[in-house]
Amino acid sequence: MSFSSKDLSRRMKKVEGATVKHARRFVFRRMNNVREVRRHVALWVLVVGLLIGASGLQLYWYQQSYRTTAAASDGTYAEAVLGPVETLNPIFARSSAEESASRLMFSRLMTYDADGTLNYDLAESIELSENKRTYTLKIRPDARWHDGIYVRAKDVVFTVNTLKDPETRASISGWDDITVTAEDDRTVSFTLPAVFAAFPHALTFLPILPEHVLRDVAPSALRENSFSNNPVGSGPFSFRFTQSIDANESRRVVYLGRNLEYYGGAPKLERFQLHVYESSDAIVRALNVSEVNAAADVPVSDFDRVSQDRYDTNRQPINSGVYALFNTDTGVLSDRDVRKALQVGTDTTAVREAVGPETPALSLPFINGQVEGAPKAPAYNAKQAAEFLDEAGWRLNDEGLRQKGDATLRLNVVTTQNSDQERALEALQGQWRDLGISVTTSIVDPSDPAQNFVQNTLQPRDYDVLVYRLTIGGDPDVYPYWHSSQVSGGFNLSNYKSSTSDDALSSARDVTEKELRDAKYATFARQWLRDAPAIGLYQSTSQYISNKGVSAQPVRQSIVGATDRYSDVLYWTVGERFVNQTP
Repeated sequence: MSFSSKDLSRRMKKVEGATVKHARRFVFRRMNNVREVRRHVALWVLVVGLLIGASGLQLYWYQQSYRTTAAASDGTYAEAVLGPVETLNPIFARSSAEESASRLMFSRLMTYDADGTLNYDLAESIELSENKRTYTLKIRPDARWHDGIYVRAKDVVFTVNTLKDPETRASISGWDDITVTAEDDRTVSFTLPAVFAAFPHALTFLPILPEHVLRDVAPSALRENSFSNNPVGSGPFSFRFTQSIDANESRRVVYLGRNLEYYGGAPKLERFQLHVYESSDAIVRALNVSEVNAAADVPVSDFDRVSQDRYDTNRQPINSGVYALFNTDTGVLSDRDVRKALQVGTDTTAVREAVGPETPALSLPFINGQVEGAPKAPAYNAKQAAEFLDEAGWRLNDEGLRQKGDATLRLNVVTTQNSDQERALEALQGQWRDLGISVTTSIVDPSDPAQNFVQNTLQPRDYDVLVYRLTIGGDPDVYPYWHSSQVSGGFNLSNYKSSTSDDALSSARDVTEKELRDAKYATFARQWLRDAPAIGLYQSTSQYISNKGVSAQPVRQSIVGATDRYSDVLYWTVGERFVNQTP
């Protein structure tokens, strides 16, 4: 083939010319048209975008008309409580953490509902015999243990007999004189040695144990048995496992799971964790670093250390009271005039303010309002207090102290380690010193074995004044604290003796009609105020702090004891979700 470079060059120039001609004709001469089209395209894109946005907004508004937020089911609730946890067997429970685990895993025959009213739990009915000494209860037919076995009357009999055995060394007492009998699988009867009107309330303190699991365990070995670390209950949550966070086990977590077969209905929460701490300071730190959803056992004085933006704080009265208990047996407080001086010379309003704002008053040996027709305590009167002391022979010396002969009026005041009680003690110390009384104070840690609070302080009554909390409960029966039969080895920590009070307390137990019982307790309260064996300082409260993302204890719920916060635990939730509204 022949090749001509001139011919190729000519053809390339011809192609170049055609290309330039087409570019001028179809591109450069039509640039204005492109700009015009671009404006139209942008306008149409904008219109379409607005239509899509309007449609989306309309859809969103429409969804809001039939959708709302509701508490989410499932989830894990992590609650901080004060330890230690040495056992999960409920009959040995002592600490707040052990009591909390007991209430979540074990059922009672009776319980208090969300309003603080006595109601059924394992029992579905209760009948009182004509002589008012035998209570017969029917157990629910659908109650099961966590291993699937049905709860039966023999479990109740086993539990009470275990508590009555001295080798058990249980922390629950008072059942020795009660005879319990299983009439059939679902019927159990309690026969009392005498009429006791408050007995149904006592059933709220009786956690039922599984007979089929523990029947072969000797009472003396029950505490050390594996059941204490791996319990089987019948409550709304079942035991999964425990975890030690540090080497000395002061920081532990008890993991619980939802009991799908619970006779009251399955809880909304899938898991419940009890985070156990050794101090309230550790609980506050756990809240601030979001280790937990909520916390009990936080003193009022620590509320300001918790973020108010993230947590709701709830403080409400419980049926317990803190008293200044006078040792009426020995020392200067065996003189009633001195006790009366302290009674009218103590400004309990100032004591409550020292404990914390809105601390409820407590002026009687039972909760204010429990008894109709109850008397009122004498009003604060420092001048009258000084007169009482003068009449008793205790006069002010040059140093401003009360003196009788060569003796100076001195008081040894003891309390247990608790920030609220310590604040009350400090307020009392200042007020009584203003009356001319020399006051020495000591604070005892009841959990410290070295101090042995019970043997070294309570049993020998080694104090002039004991600032201490007494659990009163849902019934005004305070026989264990003030009857003279309870002085030696009992809970009458004031060594108080009065035949009038004894008669009123005993006879109030023998009647079941509320009006008659109220009259008896009013008589007792009047004598109690005249004898002044103690001063009611304030009603105890339960403090609860929860994350704003959880739904737990209602703010206005009335509870008898701190662990009664779990009365509606079936409905506690964590988080929220969208749900469709029913037309």
